[in-house]
Amino acid sequence: MSMRFTTRARGGLAAWPIAVVLAFGLAGCGGGGGDDKPEASTSSGRSSESKPDAQERDSGEALAELRGPSGLFLKITEAERDAGGFVTVSGDLKNDGDETVNIPAQLSGNETEIIRNGKSLGGATLVDSKGKKRYYVLRDTEGRPLTTTKFPPLKAGESLPVFMQFPAPPADTAEVTLQLPMFTTGTFEISG
Repeated sequence: MSMRFTTRARGGLAAWPIAVVLAFGLAGCGGGGGDDKPEASTSSGRSSESKPDAQERDSGEALAELRGPSGLFLKITEAERDAGGFVTVSGDLKNDGDETVNIPAQLSGNETEIIRNGKSLGGATLVDSKGKKRYYVLRDTEGRPLTTTKFPPLKAGESLPVFMQFPAPPADTAEVTLQLPMFTTGTFEISG
């Protein structure tokens, strides 16, 4: 009997630390469903904290500034090369005029597939003067442009964050020019 007791005791002692480690490991993972909601509100808080950063960029330096019709103004604040082989250009589209402005349909370009998906910045192109190439906005598998879409009317002084994704020019190309229908052009450098 003492042999059985020793075997059982050793088995129980060996299992006990494993159970403790698993319990602490599960507790460290966040566990309960109640913890998810504060994280969501925290990320929402981060989103609202991001807006002041965008506003700070408004008063700070821009990579490029493009003027458009009816007081529209596009301020490019970021152009980053991603590892996936594309460039994301981000900025703020602002109504500098005194009246509410509807975003012109011409910004979508003239390709039927892009126009079918509503108003967008699908008409934008990125020009690599060094390589003598023009890059068009990327599209997903359903033909939707990878840009900001479905613009609301912009009230006077209101701005809207926007983005556009393009195929990346060669790694040795840093300077590109953004062309958008009805807007002036803007030249800037890609980071990354």
